[in-house]
Amino acid sequence: MKTKLELIKSKLEEEMKNLEEELKTVGRINPNNPNDWEPVPGNIDIDSADENELADKVGVFEENSAILKQLEIQYNDVKKALLKIEDGTFGKCEVCGEMIEKERLVANPSAKTCKTHAK
Repeated sequence: MKTKLELIKSKLEEEMKNLEEELKTVGRINPNNPNDWEPVPGNIDIDSADENELADKVGVFEENSAILKQLEIQYNDVKKALLKIEDGTFGKCEVCGEMIEKERLVANPSAKTCKTHAK
C-alpha cells in the first residue's frame, strides 16, 4: 500500500506528463535552454500574398504564447514540488516554513504556501 506522499508523488508525475503533452501542442523546448519552452510559430509564410492569412497565423502564434506561458508556470510548479519530495522539504510553506494543510496538498499537490499565505 502506498503512503500519502507516494500517492501525491504519483499524482504530480502524472500531472507533469499531461502538462508536457499539452506544452508540446503549443510549443517546443528551447534548443538553447532545455529548461525553457517557447511557442511554436506555426507555418508563417512571410511571402504570403494574403494579409488575412498572415494575420491569422500571427494570431495563432500569440494564442500559443499565452497558453504556453500558463502551462509552463504549472509545469515548473509541479517540477519544483517533485524536487521538494526528493529533498525532504515537500509540504512546507515557502513563506512561514510551517506545514501546508493536508487538504490543501491533496487538492493542489504543487501548492507553495499554507492557506494563510496563499495569494
